[in-house]
Order: sequence, then structure tokens, then C-alpha cells
Amino acid sequence: MDKTIQTELEAATFRRLVSHLQQHSEVQNIELMNLADFCRNCLAKWYSAEAEERGVAVDYEQARELVYGMPYKEWRDKFQKEATPEQLAAYNRKQQAKQDS
Repeated sequence: MDKTIQTELEAATFRRLVSHLQQHSEVQNIELMNLADFCRNCLAKWYSAEAEERGVAVDYEQARELVYGMPYKEWRDKFQKEATPEQLAAYNRKQQAKQDS
């Protein structure tokens, strides 16, 4: 596959993933972390890090706004729910398992 086409496909896939997450605000970040070991904030951190690596100024808050589709505080106030004790326990187990390996 041509490298340009591959990059275009990867970019389009990323945009679809971000759009999908924006449309499914009912899915909490802790659920994503527990199931897939990444969340919206991770995507924003990765985006910001890749921009920095290429000499482009995109800070974490700018990247979060891109991923969330609005300022993070607004998304948090509208959609974020308190994590349940079960969700927190699952998250902590996963983090401990990563440290132990």
C-alpha cells in the first residue's frame, strides 16, 4: 500500500474513532480504561505528544478539546459520572497487575 494512502486511512480511522467516542458520551472513561486500557484522555495525551514530536504546538488541553468535541470541563460537567466502587476496584487491580508485570 502506498504510504500516503496508508496515512490518509489511518487519519480517517482516527477521526471516526474520535467521532464515535463523542457520540457515545454515556461511555465513561473509567469503563474504557478497565476494558481497553485507554480512554479519551489517553488519546489526547498521545495526540499532544505526537504533535510535540513533530514540532507542532498542541498542548494537552487543546488536544482534549479536539477529542471531547468541547472543552473538557464542559464535557465533565455534562457527562461524567462518579466512578462506582466496583469500577475503581477493577481499575486499581489492572494498575497493580501492570506494576507487577
